Parts: sequence; C-alpha cells; structure tokens
Amino acid sequence: MSTTEQRVAVVTGAARGIGAATAVRLAAEGRAVTVIDLDESACKDTVEKITAAGGHALAVGCDVSDEAQVEAAVTRIAEELGAPTILVNNAGVLRDNLLFKMSTGDWDTVMNVHLRGAFLMTRAVQSYMVEAGFGRIVNLSSSSALGNRGQVNYSAAKAGMQGFTKTLAIELGKFGVTANAVAPGFVVTDMTAATAARVGMDFDDFQAAAATQIPVQRVGRPDDIANAIAFFTGEDAGFVSGQVLYVAGGPLD
Repeated sequence: MSTTEQRVAVVTGAARGIGAATAVRLAAEGRAVTVIDLDESACKDTVEKITAAGGHALAVGCDVSDEAQVEAAVTRIAEELGAPTILVNNAGVLRDNLLFKMSTGDWDTVMNVHLRGAFLMTRAVQSYMVEAGFGRIVNLSSSSALGNRGQVNYSAAKAGMQGFTKTLAIELGKFGVTANAVAPGFVVTDMTAATAARVGMDFDDFQAAAATQIPVQRVGRPDDIANAIAFFTGEDAGFVSGQVLYVAGGPLD
C-alpha cells in the first residue's frame, strides 16, 4: 500500500454537489474518505458510490458549527478510519438577501457554518496532521468573495475563508501542513439553483445567462472543482501553500 493510499481524508458538506464530487475523487485516488454532512443518512449515496468503486468511506453526521459534535466526529474518524491528514472544509449554506432585509439570524447562520465550522474542524484535525508531519487543508471560498449583490453575509464569509487559509499556511507550514483555498465561480449545484429561484429565473435560463459571461462559455460542474481540490491534497503539492485558486472559467478581478 502506498503512502497516498493510507491517507484519511475528511470532506464536510459531502452529501451532494461539490462535496460529494470531491469525496468520490479523493476516494478514487486511494484515500479513505469520511463523508460529513448535517444528516448522516444524507451521506448514503456518496458513500455507496465510493464503496461500489472499491473505495473505503465512512458517513458521519455532524453540525460543523457545534464544537462538541465536531470533537466527537473527529474522534470517531480517528478510531474507525485512522488519523485524518486531509481536510476539505466545504460545508456551506446560503441565506441570501439584500442588506436592509437581512436578519441577524441569516448573518449568523452563514458565518457559523462557513467560518466557525472551518475553524472547529481544522482545530480538531490539526493535531493529527502535526503528529504525522503531513497535512493538506483545502478551504472552499467563492468568486462571491469579491462581492456579490444580495450576498453580504456569504461574500464576507468566503472572503474570510481566504484570510483563514493564508494564516493557517503560515502557522502550520513548519509541520508539513499546507493550506490552500479553492474559489469556484458559477457551478451547477443546489445552491446555485436556489439563487436562481431567489431572483425568479428558470435554472436553465440562469445557467445559460451565466455562461455568456464566462470566457470558456460554459458553467462549472462539481467535478471541475473536485479536480482542483485533488491537486492541493496531493503528495506532490507540498510546496504550494497559502494560495487562492479561482476556478471560474476565466480570470476574475
């Protein structure tokens, strides 16, 4: 068994969309993968896809914004799969609204899942990475970090993920741990479908309109993002850290 095959990866928000695609991709590369989502039963499809292909996966239900649940989840992962040395902080939610309509709850929910969740998960797994002398952390940011109407909470959270990433890279680098961020542009997921609904557009029309603004003239798919994440988690990416990679089909300001 190679070193790569022995790695244990944790992907949050992995029941569907980018998280599910990432879990499947990492499993295909020989990692044992923990599929985390709020509802453990919702992880079933992702786990079955991995195991059907001969991989090893564990479903774990966890609210990443809850400290006790995160600690319990990581302890379980270490006991059942082994020490986690790859972490993909993908879990996220939308609570879109214009600033003057946005509730405090909408702001807090987005901050708690994205930023508090990434903080709690990273803090919980970093000791395993430090002990192993190897770690790969990938945080999901977004092109919305550059600003997006109706998403003041989400934009702030995703910009925060970039600062979080760069600081992790500085603090953990000497232990063999890298931290990078992937910032998707328009990707076809349940979240972008919800955005289309919010603005009152048919989702197919919404995608077609978005594609006209993208240099490669198509919208992204979850696998496009999983490919970038897989690079950052690789054995050969040890000299790449503190970076933010926009995966958006073209340059962004």
